[in-house]
Amino acid sequence: MMIYRMLALNIDGTIVNRSGKIAKETKEAIEYVQHKGVPVTLVTSRSFNSAKKVAKSLNLTGPIITHGGAYIASELEKPLYVKKISETITYEIAHFLEGFPCQIQMAHERQSIIGKTNSPSKELARLSWQRESRLLYSKQYVDSISEHLTANPMTVPKISVILERKEDVWDIIAALTAMYDEVDAIPISENSLDIVPKGVSKLRGLMYLTERYALKKEQVVMVGAGVDDMDAMRCCGLGVAMGGAPAEVRKAADWVTRSQHEKGIPYFISEVFRKQHPIPFLKKMNIIKS
Repeated sequence: MMIYRMLALNIDGTIVNRSGKIAKETKEAIEYVQHKGVPVTLVTSRSFNSAKKVAKSLNLTGPIITHGGAYIASELEKPLYVKKISETITYEIAHFLEGFPCQIQMAHERQSIIGKTNSPSKELARLSWQRESRLLYSKQYVDSISEHLTANPMTVPKISVILERKEDVWDIIAALTAMYDEVDAIPISENSLDIVPKGVSKLRGLMYLTERYALKKEQVVMVGAGVDDMDAMRCCGLGVAMGGAPAEVRKAADWVTRSQHEKGIPYFISEVFRKQHPIPFLKKMNIIKS
């Protein structure tokens, strides 16, 4: 029987519902895992400040993987790993993206710059980054991202884009891949994508953390709900998809739990960790090494 030494969780669609709440049963289940001596981390596209709020509500004190893998830290002032897109390329990409009906967010670890949507579409206006609390993560809305960056150059760990036309996602990915060796464009959903520094991903962020903990990837459980969780799910010892995840995500998983509404996290944790002895006990019995 595999002994799991780390639990990695995506946030949105996994532990936080559409109302921005975490179910009591989910909190209790994650606490149960920690009491067994298994560290729990978050692997998310959210900003560090927003993800840290979730971590605090779950009593997680260790490093969390944020900005899609570009910013790993326990505290904002003391990051373990940071990788950013240069000022020049940040500006050029913003200028390129403004040619599409979309909304752009420059997601810095301390604040975000959001361009006003350049489309009259009501659907696009509805889709935004509302889960990022203003109290924790400063937002500045500007008429033009590229004009703002001309006067205020900045490096960012991630650029997020929500598009009106689904087909534009893959056109943008193809164009950016051809234009730049310095960035990767990652689809997040059928109408959104993240642009991150080359080599950055949730998977690589998670592998960085497992190496720091001296763990093997086979000892890690990754639970996800989005397309950008799939690589990490496939690479870990156990990849778990939420029941409400898209079909392609469920297909990539080793195990599909119940939906978030059906308390998928508590169910999965009970099924997987209930029979596993606490890590301190296993070390004492020399079943596993420190």
